[in-house]
Amino acid sequence: MALSSRLKYVSLGVLVLQTTLLVLTMRYSRTLKENGPRYLASSAVVSAEVLKIFMCTLLIFSENNFSLRAMYELLYKEILNKPVELVKLAVPAGIYTLQNNLLYVALSNLDAATYQVTYQLKILTTALFSVSMLGKKLGSYQWLSLLFLTAGVTLVQVTALSQCIHNVMSASSQFVGLIAVLMACVSSGFAGVYFEKILKETSQSLWLRNIQLGLFSFLFGLTGMMVYEGESVKQEGIFQGYNIITCIVVVLQALGGLIVAVVIKYADNILKGFATSLSIMVSTLISYFLLKDFNPTSVFFLGAVLVIAATFLYGYEQKPASSSTNKV
Repeated sequence: MALSSRLKYVSLGVLVLQTTLLVLTMRYSRTLKENGPRYLASSAVVSAEVLKIFMCTLLIFSENNFSLRAMYELLYKEILNKPVELVKLAVPAGIYTLQNNLLYVALSNLDAATYQVTYQLKILTTALFSVSMLGKKLGSYQWLSLLFLTAGVTLVQVTALSQCIHNVMSASSQFVGLIAVLMACVSSGFAGVYFEKILKETSQSLWLRNIQLGLFSFLFGLTGMMVYEGESVKQEGIFQGYNIITCIVVVLQALGGLIVAVVIKYADNILKGFATSLSIMVSTLISYFLLKDFNPTSVFFLGAVLVIAATFLYGYEQKPASSSTNKV
């Protein structure tokens, strides 16, 4: 019990650190002015998928007592011998690839704080897709939290747009970032629920499913990169513009899915909500004091408080009232 409790809080702490660092380093890497070409977002997405497949393979290797033969037999049986099961993951893989590219677009046009708060709309899209695709029933607290969430994000975006309304280029950039993050929220909600549905229908391990997902994501990402940015790749190479910051972004993005899996195993929704809220606050402070790309207002803080409250409220489980027996 003591070990489980320690793992719970360690995993949550790591999630806060990973989420905050990913947003800030990604934002910094997309706005950093350097000599030469900027790194391709599609290349970073592909690199993250390769790294994630490698890490999941190592985890499966350890689960099979570090036996190469046992790992090979498992991968051959579950991946090559089950093409129908494998193809099912093409849908969420394609959507996740699109989502990851959209996040780079969003952080190229939004400050870290506004992005962090707005991206919490994925709670709303996930809830709606869960109701429609999985038949999940939401309680009154959860519906109320979704209302708070929508109101909070609206206040944040109104504040952000009003600050740059006099600058046409800044306003258009803000709008592009908003559209990108909204599309990412919708894709995240659908792909997440679709993947959850697949996980519940099979008994395969989470690491194995992530390898299957990663294979399709790699193929889709590589194809998209060559189709849309093939000329740039031919001239400057796939790893053009890479530096230490880019490598950190790739590693953090690859670690994200694995850390969330550990949190889901050892923690609960309320504590995960706490980690998300803490990450929003840390990102906001760093965006203001260090990156200096964000000027907070009272309306923004009101919106952020509503989003944080919604995150806690959504994970709150309303306990049924205990029935008392009358004594005669």
